[in-house]
Amino acid sequence: MPRCPLPRIASLCWALTAVFALASCGTGGNVPAPAAGRQPPPPAPPIEGEKLAPPGAAGPVKVALLVPLSGANADLGRAMLDAAQLALFTTAGDRLTLVPRDTGGTPDGAAAAARAVIADGVGLILGPLLAAEVEAVKPIARDAHLNVIAFSTATPLAGGNVFLMGFLPRDEAAREVSFAHERGAQRFAALVANTAYGHLMTDALKETAAAAGATVTRIEYFDPRVPDTKLAVQHITQGAAPPGAPAPPGAAPAPGAGGLPFDALLLPEGGARLKQLAAQLKGAGVDATQVRLLGSGLWDDPSITGDPDLYGGWFAASPPEARRDFEQRYQETYKRQPPRLASLAFDAAALAAVLAKGGGPDPFSQQAILNPSGFTGVDGLFRFTSAGLVQRGLAVLEVGPGGATVVSPAPESFAGPGA
Repeated sequence: MPRCPLPRIASLCWALTAVFALASCGTGGNVPAPAAGRQPPPPAPPIEGEKLAPPGAAGPVKVALLVPLSGANADLGRAMLDAAQLALFTTAGDRLTLVPRDTGGTPDGAAAAARAVIADGVGLILGPLLAAEVEAVKPIARDAHLNVIAFSTATPLAGGNVFLMGFLPRDEAAREVSFAHERGAQRFAALVANTAYGHLMTDALKETAAAAGATVTRIEYFDPRVPDTKLAVQHITQGAAPPGAPAPPGAAPAPGAGGLPFDALLLPEGGARLKQLAAQLKGAGVDATQVRLLGSGLWDDPSITGDPDLYGGWFAASPPEARRDFEQRYQETYKRQPPRLASLAFDAAALAAVLAKGGGPDPFSQQAILNPSGFTGVDGLFRFTSAGLVQRGLAVLEVGPGGATVVSPAPESFAGPGA
């Protein structure tokens, strides 16, 4: 794909001092220092509905940000608003005014917020966060002929006027399984919670393995309500040789590593549950030098990437360099670390600023949002498909003594048009 000219987030290699650079033209992701004399944006104000314009804002283009500024997710919502403000400050979007509204984290609150910003004349809605909120906002925005870039991962809600910005587990599974197959893995298994998320990951495993000509030999589901996963580990490792046990005299060669019929195991868990599973697998004879553990975005956590039982495991995630720059800028500005999802709001607001800068009578049209070249933000390369789903260029990272390191870089451009 040519490096230039291509529409970076919407225009031709425009000179925008932003994190956002068009996928094919940008070097991608480094948050620039503010211009001399400009002050960083303050934390999110407490007044619902206050319009936040970046310094020097001059145009009439308004974009709504619907996030929970009250209720159970208020801290996350306020952090996302802070990140969106930081994006506008960074991009110096002179045609864009951000109109934040509190959803309260409820469908009714989200619907009321959507009606309020529509009455205020916004041209695009960013958010809301939760699936039930998106479901409530979708028809209201559709009737107003507005597109919605939401932060949910509820794929049934995508399409029409709704584009989902959230991190999709299926993409993570497909990326790491494809990479493992390229590195020689032929037999895959999965040890997952019996939840919608677990089934989504196993479906992606089956589809990706079948497309690559590999096989899925075992899938074991465990009840997430049961504190101990020992029984599930026993089932998935049935036939494994105990650690250090010699082969019986005259025994035939084992069908797989340590007697297991798989050489890669998908383990899409996080936190204490993941650490429990990893320790139990090791105790059951799963040798990480012979069976490759595969994770998910839930592994993208410093407390996990330092666990020795996971050393050698692979997981797919956004390229870490650009996000570290964003986290550093956020920390310097607000004196606290951003939650993981704050980067979604930063990228969504930066995208809106770039689309607004492109001008025209309808800067937030579906044609503009569906730019096949895609965009580069602090979470790396992404674009939207015609089905309303985000497609991301993910890296593959390996867990090791020094934390997680990139073993397969994220792509710098998309190979073809959106699906």
